[in-house]
Amino acid sequence: MSSINPTPRDYNKASVLDVVLSHAPLTRNKLIELTGLSKATVSRAVEELRSDGFVVDGGVDAVAGRGRPSTYLDVPETAGHVVGVGFGAVTTGVLVTDLRGREIGHVTVPTVEHHDVPAAGRWLVNLIAQTSASARGPLRQVVVALPAHVRDGAEVFRPADPMKIFSGRDLHRTVEKLVDAPVTFDSDANASLLQVLTDDASIHNAALFSVSSTLNFATCRDQELARGRTPAFGDIGSLSSGIDDRTLNGLLSTAGLVKFAREHGLDIERVEDLWLAPQDHRARAEILKAFTTAVTTAVSIVAVTLDPESVYFVGRLRPLVDEVLPEVRKRLEQTLPVIPRITTVSQVLGLSVARGAVHACLAMTDNRLRDALLKARSQGPRQEQAAPAF
Repeated sequence: MSSINPTPRDYNKASVLDVVLSHAPLTRNKLIELTGLSKATVSRAVEELRSDGFVVDGGVDAVAGRGRPSTYLDVPETAGHVVGVGFGAVTTGVLVTDLRGREIGHVTVPTVEHHDVPAAGRWLVNLIAQTSASARGPLRQVVVALPAHVRDGAEVFRPADPMKIFSGRDLHRTVEKLVDAPVTFDSDANASLLQVLTDDASIHNAALFSVSSTLNFATCRDQELARGRTPAFGDIGSLSSGIDDRTLNGLLSTAGLVKFAREHGLDIERVEDLWLAPQDHRARAEILKAFTTAVTTAVSIVAVTLDPESVYFVGRLRPLVDEVLPEVRKRLEQTLPVIPRITTVSQVLGLSVARGAVHACLAMTDNRLRDALLKARSQGPRQEQAAPAF
């Protein structure tokens, strides 16, 4: 059976779908402007996408003076939904949105400690199902972001200590088997950086350190997340911090910093107790000095190897990073000809990482729908149906 190749008309329709998914609600005039296609071509594509179940009329654009008001084009909730999960060592957040990014539901819960991978997978899937209960249309994509290195969207390497059980591919297999949609794993650092890029489109080259249960790292070039060929890529935590034999992960993670504090005479149970310790406490001063050196070392490494415009810090250690940043900048000015902009980003525990995962979901879904549209010609004529056609 010979295949039928997509026509220019198919590609025009795919371009219209791309713009509608990423910019809706929008008027036809705006759609013509963004696609660069003729009015007739856009009108034909819109009607076909309406028949496919991906476009509906939204509100009406109020126009002052003469002229006909423009009807907004929108994406219906029945076109489907996506799920972003921030699966942390302490907190897990789930965010469900439609294909336009409108929130359908979210939940944030303490992460249940599991000693069995299948049980953990079932727990995650139940959480996804509960949060998606009111969603309409098919589930298009799930992205789970966790404090670890991830290869090929499935294999977990060097997760945070409380999550060592999830090393390998078993958790991904379990979740994908239970969910009727594509499932992709990623690092919490990548999800956080994606959220930063979404919030500020002017950022092109950046690096991000997630300083929480483990040190995780992400970087982008021209707004594209960098992904290495091996799990060694981005494993900055294994490098020396510049303090004795401590690695960067030994000082820029919650568990590592608590251990370091106890060894230096500061009896704390949680890393947050560092904020409460007296400013003039001798042991606290030593810890802060070591932490400052580690932050300086980490920024120096990425500054000379990746040349980012901006370096971001997120995670539970963010308040301590805020405290030492003035000294970090002062030290870097003495060693580097130009230092990047260094800043911290506040996050909503559990949900900010899930939000970044949703942005990844939407991009993947957009690409998959475009591919499906272009392949639809070889599938033969479609039957009339209320659900989206692809």
